Amino acid sequence: VGSSPGDAALTPRREQPAAEGTAFISIQAFPALLDLPQDLEVSEVSCGSRHTAVVTRGGELYTWGWGKYGQLGHGDNSSSDRPRRVEYLVAEGLQAEEVVCGPWTTYIHVLE
Repeated sequence: VGSSPGDAALTPRREQPAAEGTAFISIQAFPALLDLPQDLEVSEVSCGSRHTAVVTRGGELYTWGWGKYGQLGHGDNSSSDRPRRVEYLVAEGLQAEEVVCGPWTTYIHVLE
């Protein structure tokens, strides 16, 4: 069976690592199940061009995906296939209320 140029867009691809020893990050072309701790209830979801963020009912922010510009909020430019809690908000006693992801940014409305 031959393939057309349009078929390539539907095939999962991998991003090249930024440096030696950096893990590959999947770029999913199709929806995938999300594995968050069982006791968390998601109240908000937002997607950027290659990253995703969720706010839980308890005010925690979890992010994952491509992080080259620091848009995941983990204090670095690393990428992650798995949701990670943004610890800065916890350390500062802030609760996320809303999240909006742009192409390479993440905006958060927080409560003190």
